[in-house]
Amino acid sequence: MAEQLIDLDGRIVIVTGASGGGIGTALTRMLVRAGATVIAAGRSREKMEKNIAPLVAHGNPIIPVQADVSTDDGIAAVMEAALAAKGTLYGLANVAGGAGAETWMRAERVTRADWRGLFEQNLETMFFMSQAVAKELRSRHLPGSIVGVSSISGMNSAPFHIAYGAAKSAIVAVTRTLATELALDNIRVNTIAPGTTITPGSGAYIDDDIERDRAAIAMGRRADPDEQAGAITFLLSDLSSYITGQTILADGGLNLKWTHLGADNTSLFLKNEDFRMAIQR
Repeated sequence: MAEQLIDLDGRIVIVTGASGGGIGTALTRMLVRAGATVIAAGRSREKMEKNIAPLVAHGNPIIPVQADVSTDDGIAAVMEAALAAKGTLYGLANVAGGAGAETWMRAERVTRADWRGLFEQNLETMFFMSQAVAKELRSRHLPGSIVGVSSISGMNSAPFHIAYGAAKSAIVAVTRTLATELALDNIRVNTIAPGTTITPGSGAYIDDDIERDRAAIAMGRRADPDEQAGAITFLLSDLSSYITGQTILADGGLNLKWTHLGADNTSLFLKNEDFRMAIQR
C-alpha cells in the first residue's frame, strides 16, 4: 500500500471560520480525510447546523464549537474544546475573516468604526487565536503549524476596499514576525493569500462571468474552496516542514495579470454597474 503523504493522524487542528460553507468548511472536510481531529469553530448556529453538523453525523472526528473568535471568551471556548479532545494539539488555520458588500467605499468615507471592524474581523482574530495556540504549544514543548489567510487584496492595491486590504496586508507582517519568534520552538507560521474564490461570502458582490475571469486570471477561472483548502493543508502538513514565515499566493495567477481594474479603477469582479457607482460616491 502506498504511504499517505499527508498524515495528520492523532493531531488536533483548529479551524476558525469553519462553518461558512466556503474555504473553512472545505478545509474541515480535507483535514479529517488526512486523519486530523478538527475543532470546527464558527459564529453562526444556523451555519453550523447546515455545514458542519452533517459532517459530524457521518462519523467524522469533528468537534463543533459555536464561538466568536474576535472575543477573548470565544478564543477560550475554542481552546477548551481543543485541550479536551483526544489527540495532540498541533495546528491552527485562521480562516475566520472576510468583508461584507457594505465595506466597499472610497477611502475618504471610511469611518473609524469601519476600519476597526475590518481589523478586528480579520487581523485581530488571526493574531489572538494564533497567540493562544502558540502559547499552549510552547508550554507543552510541542511542535506545530499555524496558517493565516490573507488575500490578494493584501498583496497589492485594494481600491475602494482600503481597510480590508490593510488588514490583510498586516496579516502578512504578523506571519513573518510570529514565524521568527517561534522558529526555535519548532512552530511554523505561514499564510495563504487567496485570489477570487467561489464562496457563499463572495457571492454577495461577485457574479459569474466566464469571459471576465479568462481575461483577468492567468488560469482563466476563479478558485474552488477545495483549492484554497489544499494550500492550507499543505502548510499544516509535514510536507512543508522547512517552510515558515511565507505567504503563498493561491490566486491562479491573478497577480501575474493585474488587469482586473476597469477604466474607473474599480474591480471588474464587482457585481454590476450600480454597485460600482455606489462605492465611488
